[in-house]
Amino acid sequence: MKELVKGGLTIKDACFSLGISRSRYYDVLSKKSGQKGEGKQINKTKVGKFDQTNRMLVQRIKAIKGEHPFWGYRRVRAWLRYREGIKVNQKRIYKLMKENGLLVERKIYKAKRRPTRSKPKAERPLQFWGIDMTKFMIEGLGWAYLVIVLDWFTKEIVGFDISLRSRTEDWLRALEMGLNNKFPEGVRGKGLRLISDNGSQPTSRAFMREMVNLGIEQIFTSYDNPKGNADTERMMRTIKEEVIWLHEFTSLTEAKEVIRDWIERYNREYVHSALGYLSPLEFEQKFYQNYCQEAA
Repeated sequence: MKELVKGGLTIKDACFSLGISRSRYYDVLSKKSGQKGEGKQINKTKVGKFDQTNRMLVQRIKAIKGEHPFWGYRRVRAWLRYREGIKVNQKRIYKLMKENGLLVERKIYKAKRRPTRSKPKAERPLQFWGIDMTKFMIEGLGWAYLVIVLDWFTKEIVGFDISLRSRTEDWLRALEMGLNNKFPEGVRGKGLRLISDNGSQPTSRAFMREMVNLGIEQIFTSYDNPKGNADTERMMRTIKEEVIWLHEFTSLTEAKEVIRDWIERYNREYVHSALGYLSPLEFEQKFYQNYCQEAA
């Protein structure tokens, strides 16, 4: 028999008319009558555990943001899920970060010019490397120059160099580090291509002559292709956000140690959505494992 309220309506129809759920109706009814059933106690227990979990998550998020202040909720969630093994969805992390003022303001920049050509797409490791440079200030010394070499497929920083001058030799040292790490038997005949802008270092005679000697094909970005070296430039921005902007270096030695340590951790641990939330070294290892399985 259906339960009725005043007016001859069923509780279901009355709740529908008022725009409330039946659980809400019984909740209010139980409070008025002073009755607290077992189900209500269970709900309180669940709410208490939920609040405790949220407090734990907020503490972890604050700790992560303390080390990575420019991370958004997606990357924070990825780190919690794939590095710390905490199963939580993006909506929950977004809500907690918003409530605690931990979100990063997203700025949208409109390109001043649009590319007329698409950028190269890497299909394997050691196919396309990008090289680029940025500068930062060291107190009492002046500008220091950081050159990095990035594997476009694995996102690994394979080589870098830091110096007080912006010379062709510095770019060659960064590249040499990558070649020694990834091509111990020599790079000639391996099909490596190096992408750079049209700066004075990669277009210098000494640099281009060395590329010919090594058998590395150079690719230069054009004026009408602002995304030509986008992967490497994006990595430079990450280094600025994660390291350079967070430190006030007082010596070249300190800068080298801090940036070197970060690059090593980045290659081992930094999660990328484009890599299936693996680090560069994990992604490279997985690629070669799959390659060997397919070849077997």
